Amino acid sequence: MRYLFEFFTNKVLISGLAGWLIAQIVKLFVNLATTRKFDLKRLWGDGGMPSGHSSMVLGVATSSLLLYGIASYQFAIAAVIAIIVTHDATGVRRESGRHAKALNELMELVTDQEISDEDKLKEFLGHTHLQVIVGGIMGILIALFICKVIH
Repeated sequence: MRYLFEFFTNKVLISGLAGWLIAQIVKLFVNLATTRKFDLKRLWGDGGMPSGHSSMVLGVATSSLLLYGIASYQFAIAAVIAIIVTHDATGVRRESGRHAKALNELMELVTDQEISDEDKLKEFLGHTHLQVIVGGIMGILIALFICKVIH
């Protein structure tokens, strides 16, 4: 029972999970506002505004910094992971999404028919720098709230 309590009161974990969840909910409504379609898949999907991955890792890094200090190994690990994830989101994953879009268009051109959703390559993979920045700011603010306001 103690482990369950410790799990649900772990501020680092809660900061990361809350950052991801709130970013994904915001993403759902941003997508609704821009496309005028309610797409529940955006709730757990990659890509789009804001970056849920960035919100999560920056929430974890910020809460680790606040709870353990800048010289701690906890913060060091979280910071390195945050750098890798945010860099990857705007680099490799973004380019993969662009390639998928180009290949989907090429397949439709070659076959002269629309490709089914099942056969299409996934285009929403990465993020623009703005999407990563907004997600990161959300994660930082959520971690500040959890670590400083909720005791």
